[in-house]
This record gives sequence, structure tokens and C-alpha cells, in this order.
Amino acid sequence: MNNTFTTLSTIIKNRRTIKPFMMNGQKIPNEQITAILELADWAPNHGLTEPWRFKVYEDPTVFCSQHAEMYKANTLADDFSEGVYTNLKQQGDKASHVIIAMMKRGNLPKIPVFEEMAATACAVQNLLLGATALNIASYWGTGGMALKPAMAQFLNLDDDDQVIGILYFGYADEHPAGKRNVPMEEKVEWVR
Repeated sequence: MNNTFTTLSTIIKNRRTIKPFMMNGQKIPNEQITAILELADWAPNHGLTEPWRFKVYEDPTVFCSQHAEMYKANTLADDFSEGVYTNLKQQGDKASHVIIAMMKRGNLPKIPVFEEMAATACAVQNLLLGATALNIASYWGTGGMALKPAMAQFLNLDDDDQVIGILYFGYADEHPAGKRNVPMEEKVEWVR
């Protein structure tokens, strides 16, 4: 194997989900966030629709406060949880940036929505791998209001568009070890 493959392999195998509360509050230079967003722009996509869109919050507490208030305003009193509200409000306290990843449906109706979603997920993976290469911790979440109509309305999404996730980026002092539970032999079938 060559050095490029070895480097890429190391980055992929070292990418971890690091929850925002495990981040240490240090700020990432905006230039590095811009650089990983440029990697996202090179995701594969059918018909060159480039369906990924990103909303970047330099101050995560702004988004987290909005997210918590959105939860409060769109949850019935009997279903409301003060714990969920507080968690949403404080989730980004130690993160450096929050990026909302969205799929903006292209203008080629022959391309299935699934392919637009997959392309956007590939763009997110590029972001996560770029962050890992820069020793930036990342978390991709879909909790809270992320997939609810209120979030789509907040983001001014069209009916065919969709939030893919809320991404938290920051630095962390600890990075968990990785593991896989199912052996590769059980996931791959070779046909000869």
C-alpha cells in the first residue's frame, strides 16, 4: 500500500463520535471550518445536483438556545421535559461550532430523493473525516427538533428538503478507541 492510502486509512479508522459535552471549549479557527466545508463540496452526487447545504454557527450557544426554545414552543405541556429543554440549551456549551447539514432537493426530478440524501450524507462524512485529519472532535446528531417540521420551517426549507443532522465540532482532550462488533467476514460476500 502507498503512503496516501495509509494516511487515508488511518483517518477513517480514527474518526470517532465525540459528544459535545466531551469537548473542551477551545475555539477552532474559522479557516479550518471553511477548509472542511470545502471537502464536503467534493462529495459524489448524481447529476451534479450538489444537494448539500450547511448553516454554520460560530457561537453554538446561539443555535442551542434557539433549539431549546423551538422544543418548548412545539411540545405539548404533558410531553414537555425540563431535562430535555436544559440539555438542548446546554448541548453546545463546550463545542466550538455547530453546523446544520441539510439536503436541498435538486431540480432533476428523475434523480430519486434517496440519492440526494446519500450524496448529502457523503458530504457530511467528508466533513467528519476532514475534522479528524485536523484533530477536531465531531458529533453528528439528529435528536431534539432536528427532524421535526418546526426545524424545517426555522431553516426555511422547501417541502422536498430535509435536515440531515446537527453537527457539533470542537476540540477534545480524550478520544475514545474504536471497535467493530461484527467481523468483516460476516459483512462481505465474495462472488468468484
